[in-house]
Amino acid sequence: MTDALALYETDGKVGIITMNRPDKLNAISPDLKKALEACFTRAEADETVSVVVLRAEGRSFCVGYDIGGGGEDEPRDALVWHKLLRESLEFEMTPWNMSKPVIASVQGHALGGGCELAMFCDMTLCADNALFGEPEVRFSAVGPAMVMPWMIGFKKARELIYFGDMIDAAAALELGMVNRVVPAAELQEATLKFARRLAMVSPEALVNSKIAINRGADAAGFTAAMRAGMDALTPLYAGATEYGERFKEITRKDGLKAALNWRKAHFTE
Repeated sequence: MTDALALYETDGKVGIITMNRPDKLNAISPDLKKALEACFTRAEADETVSVVVLRAEGRSFCVGYDIGGGGEDEPRDALVWHKLLRESLEFEMTPWNMSKPVIASVQGHALGGGCELAMFCDMTLCADNALFGEPEVRFSAVGPAMVMPWMIGFKKARELIYFGDMIDAAAALELGMVNRVVPAAELQEATLKFARRLAMVSPEALVNSKIAINRGADAAGFTAAMRAGMDALTPLYAGATEYGERFKEITRKDGLKAALNWRKAHFTE
């Protein structure tokens, strides 16, 4: 496997984008984000493919944004944070905004930005060991994309966002967050079979079907809701909270794992 953080290859009419930072559970660093953006652009421009798969190397799909630095250099400027959150939102919405259908292939953890990235894909296949969630709220942050209520409904989305709990593959299937669950050992083969079947449909029909669905969602306010959520969350990132500052302090002193364990201990009951 190459050292590149994101890879692009093709299988017939299927373009395959692979996150390749397995040692960090594919946490989204600035470099990984840039590499993925380049792969998305390449897949969109590739006239030989009509379907795109987003997958990941290693035991997890993506654990969200890389927060291992402890936040030493985080700004307290609302305008700076608004720019950063806008860029994150635009990145996460790339699969949604592409003309070609994008299929997420998820194993292990899909958390935070990784969960949002999967939800913005047209369809999702996941392994039976997959775990989905938005845990950021536990250290006083919330993902910039308020996409979950649109995918699974307000009641359950509020529960998952407010508590930061995770759900397993079976629960995600029941809620309509994923399309199919397969054994972990069969995920790659099952995803390619699914994508190849979809690629048998005419590209024109796929593109126009996606446009019709997305336009309908936008008529109902989907994109405006994503941007409104981002605007509403900016003060949270620009400000300071008791739990957020303590989380950063422990991260700086003892490392991210210690900080996560400290916060997890509050939710053991």
